[in-house]
Amino acid sequence: QVQLVQSGGGLVQAGGSLRLSCEASGRTFSLYTMAWFRQAPGKEREFVATISRNGGSTAYVDSVKGRFTISRDNAKNTAYLQMNSLKPEDTAVYYCAASAHFSSRRNDYNYWGQGTQVTVSS
Repeated sequence: QVQLVQSGGGLVQAGGSLRLSCEASGRTFSLYTMAWFRQAPGKEREFVATISRNGGSTAYVDSVKGRFTISRDNAKNTAYLQMNSLKPEDTAVYYCAASAHFSSRRNDYNYWGQGTQVTVSS
């Protein structure tokens, strides 16, 4: 079992920045691919970014490329999502997730954080 606890998020104006954190406990953090998903009101949860177990590989949804950066610190059991140049359409509840596989598919992720609200005002 892996427990994921998120922090960060909040309200920011368009063009601003936020950083989300996801701290893991339980089994060895470095065994898991980590990812961020988001869910806007009335929409399905969508993939945002993922990072491999050693941090050597990352992948992003096209809409955030060049603006968001996923990273991890295995010594601190923590994954991060740095979000720059935020847009109103980035408004959503953001979730971190852990998987044994490097994947952008929601169903491949077994463990989820509690979610954190990000609101971008225009």
